[in-house]
Amino acid sequence: MKIVSSREVFRSKIFHVTDERAVARDGFEIRRAIVQHPGAAVMLAVDDNGRILLVHQFRLPARRYLWELPAGRIDPGETPLQTARRELQEETGYRARRWKKLLSFFPTPGYVSEKMTLYLATGLEAGEVSPMDDEKIRCRWFAPEEVAVMIEKNKILDGKTIAGILFYLRVRDRL
Repeated sequence: MKIVSSREVFRSKIFHVTDERAVARDGFEIRRAIVQHPGAAVMLAVDDNGRILLVHQFRLPARRYLWELPAGRIDPGETPLQTARRELQEETGYRARRWKKLLSFFPTPGYVSEKMTLYLATGLEAGEVSPMDDEKIRCRWFAPEEVAVMIEKNKILDGKTIAGILFYLRVRDRL
């Protein structure tokens, strides 16, 4: 596929939207409005007792409070790991001595360019939170089995959290 046209139709502080058209050699054509997003880092913080840290916050598009893994948008000039370090401290107050990249994925590739990178954060030290002005975040530690049950009972509805937790539970014995 070759991109033959791309035109910005909207811009905000967080993302912008383009109208794009791509054509294959055989003439097959795709046209989409695409939400262009710089990507995000997702942090799976696990303490020395094996518990997982989740944040609880109101998500306006979902119209409800959600339990989630902490995450944040990659700022210009940052790597995903730099974002993970910054966002973990801002949202939870914790800093991690050890970081391990677990996986990257596109949560909504049908119309959003955002790529998320999941990191395991261990060797945690508590500190001061510094959330953004529009964030009111509550943190809580959960046993891995408790989080798995929350997913099964639809108490965790956030896709990055479901993907991250299920992947971690599958590979944690090999980490």
